[in-house]
Amino acid sequence: MSTFFTRSLLVAAISVIGLTAPALAAEDHIALKAPGWSFDGPFGTYDRAALQRGFQVYKEVCAACHGLKRVPFRTLADEGGPGFTESEVKAIAAQYKLPAPPNDQGQTIDANGAPLMRTAIPADAFPSPFANENAARFANNGSLPPDLSLITKARMGGADYVYSVLTGYGPAPEGVTVPAGRYYNAYFAGHQIAMPPPLSADRVTYADGTKATVEQMAHDLATFLTWTAEPKMEERKEMGFIWMVSLLVLAVLLFFSYRKVWHGEH
Repeated sequence: MSTFFTRSLLVAAISVIGLTAPALAAEDHIALKAPGWSFDGPFGTYDRAALQRGFQVYKEVCAACHGLKRVPFRTLADEGGPGFTESEVKAIAAQYKLPAPPNDQGQTIDANGAPLMRTAIPADAFPSPFANENAARFANNGSLPPDLSLITKARMGGADYVYSVLTGYGPAPEGVTVPAGRYYNAYFAGHQIAMPPPLSADRVTYADGTKATVEQMAHDLATFLTWTAEPKMEERKEMGFIWMVSLLVLAVLLFFSYRKVWHGEH
């Protein structure tokens, strides 16, 4: 009897959890903002001006904490990318320093004990702003800033998620306590995020004169980070269209061949 009673309690507990979990999840869930993107849909393409503005936001706001270790500088000049020239890419790369290989004496530090460094070239990838994970956590109160190369692929919702988090800061609702070193964000998991609000009005000055509102900067940055995660998206869509047209033509030819062979048409 005791075994039967224990099993009955277990089944009842599982049933209660199963009934309440969806309700709790629904209560905690907030639909992501969907501002609309130029790259949406089968024929969507990247907005080149938005890509360049988004790169500027990354460089001036995000690069102090977040790397792009999977993005070589040279891709900024690739077809389908932000549209920078090769000379502009060289200038961008030259602003970064990377660890140099050992010198002729096999040393990796100079006379003062500092690591030997070299100027980055277009073939290099964007370096991490921190030497290692421990240094990154120490500088961010124990939190590890994620690399942003694939962030729109790694987070459900993609560009909508990035945009929502960037614009989702605000005061905590009544009854919600946010611990020190955390900030309330309606779209972040758990609604408490370690990253301070990164964007504020006119945080950057756009070269094309676009007004730098929080929403505009968030939109541009999300566009740029979608490109870093999918740099060949336009090429992929173009190839998909070509294949669809080719298959349609093949289907038409097969249809007429079928009629000619099996229906005796001459």
